Formats: sequence, structure tokens, C-alpha cells
Amino acid sequence: MKRRDWALVIGLVIATWAIDQITKTWAVRNLTDLRFYGPVGLVLHFNPGAILGTFSHLPPILRVVSLSTAGAFLIFIYAAIQYLLPSRSMQLRCGMSLLLGGILGNVTDRIVIGEVVDFLLLGSREMATPAFNMADAIQWVGYILVVYGLIKDGSLFWPDVNARKTVWVNPSFQLKYCLTIVAIGFCFAVVNGVFAYTFLKVTIDDLVVGPARMMEDRFLIPFMQTYSVITIGFMFTLFVLGRILSHRTAGPIYAFENYIRDLLDGKERKLRLRSGDEFRDNLEDLADRLQPIIKEHVENNPEGDDESHPKRRKKSS
Repeated sequence: MKRRDWALVIGLVIATWAIDQITKTWAVRNLTDLRFYGPVGLVLHFNPGAILGTFSHLPPILRVVSLSTAGAFLIFIYAAIQYLLPSRSMQLRCGMSLLLGGILGNVTDRIVIGEVVDFLLLGSREMATPAFNMADAIQWVGYILVVYGLIKDGSLFWPDVNARKTVWVNPSFQLKYCLTIVAIGFCFAVVNGVFAYTFLKVTIDDLVVGPARMMEDRFLIPFMQTYSVITIGFMFTLFVLGRILSHRTAGPIYAFENYIRDLLDGKERKLRLRSGDEFRDNLEDLADRLQPIIKEHVENNPEGDDESHPKRRKKSS
């Protein structure tokens, strides 16, 4: 990925969000009744739920907060995937950017006004699709690009060669790495949770005249339920990311150790690490430089002259 590639990928997120917000502002200011221009219809509609009105039956505190937070959480997922992708794959990356930009456009509506502005229809006055907006339309383009990118570059993401038999090549190191990341994330979640809970509780007690217990139960219990679900999802995501990142460090070291053992046993081969592995260039260059040295050493000491030689170790055992 070059700088202009990153500029395009990130720029699509901003452009999608901007197009969505501009068209929604126009719709709110100019649309008052149903209009059709051929197969395209225009009508102002406020959707309190998600796509096609799903989750609109939930209480506002659960619906608005949950859907808005989920959109913000997707920014974290998006950044992690963009970083971890081992291939340039611009179709996949751009598709993800269109998806995120569209989602953020709808999240902005929920944060600002509590509902999503929809104004587009397809069909006729007698039969038309549910109302949607530009963010929804652009997201479908994103879905198509993501699927196309996965099909086109699938062999790069799941290569048949250089595949390791297990993702836990160094379990003790990798598990420690994962738990450390999860622990840091959990501490951060606890700090945010305590701040948000106490801020909400103090605000309720300050605004309510008389006993505030009923209002606290109405708002604080749904808040804790929603926050707990989000925190569990966040911890799980951190653990998965930790496994992937730790494998990118432990994996090449594990492969390099096996490569050296093979050379000492007289098996000549090239060291080829996987795309995305840490220290890839350094280890492959070092392996190429060590191969003739170890080969010469093995040829000059066929039976081994010390306990470190594999053949001598077999005899000793």
C-alpha cells in the first residue's frame, strides 16, 4: 500500500459520509410529499431503527445508544482489518471503505436527531421499495466490491503454500500476548464504564425532583446491559486480534527454527515466510546467508564433532 492508496481508501470513507449528509440535508429542507420521477421516488421518512426499520421497537436508550455505539465499534474493526490485510486488494479495501462511510452516515443521524433520514424509493406509487438513503445505496456497492475482492484475491488471503498447521505455534507466548491485550482493553472498558455510569446517575439524580430510584432503574439497568454486551464483544475481538498479531511474530520465528533444523539435518530448501509476517525480509535474507555456511559445516562434519550436531545427538540418545 502506497500513500495514494491509503488516501483513496480513507478518502472514500469521508466522501461517502459527506454525500450522504448533503443529500439528507437537501431532503429535509425540500421534500414535503411523495414524488416519482420514473422508477425513482422521493419521500421524506424518519427511520427510528436500523436498515428497513429493524430494531425500531426497542426503547430509545437501547436503540439509539446501541446502534450508535455499534457504528463506532465498526471503526475499530475497519482499522484492524485494513492493517491486517496481507494484500493490496483495492477492491476489498475500497468496498470496506464504502461500507464504513455509509454506516457512519446513518450513525451520525442517530447521534444528532435520534433517527435516520430516508428519502429514496424504487418502483411506483402502487408498489415501491421501503425508503432508503444514499448511505444505504452506497453500502450495497460496498458489499459487491467486498465479495468481488474476496473472490478475486482469495488465494492471497488463504494461501495453499507456506501454510502452518496450527495458529498456536508458540502457545505460551501467544496466550500471554493475547491476555495482555485483553487485560489492557478490559481496564480501559472499566474506566469508561465507571465514568459513563456515574455521570448518567448523577445527571438523573440532579434532574429528577424527589426520589430518583425509578428513573435510575429505567435508564441505568438498560445502560449496564448494553455496555456489558459491547464490552464482551470488544474483549473477544481483542483476543482474536491478539492471536493474529502474535502469530505474525511467533510464526516466522517458528518457521526459521524449523528451517535451521532442516539444514542441520542435510535438507536443503528455501525459507519463504508468509505475507504479513513480522521480520520477513530480515529472516529470509539471514536464511539465504546462513544456508551455504551450514551446508559446508554439515558436509565437513558428516558424523558431527560435537553434541549439537543432530546425528551425534541421535547416537548419544
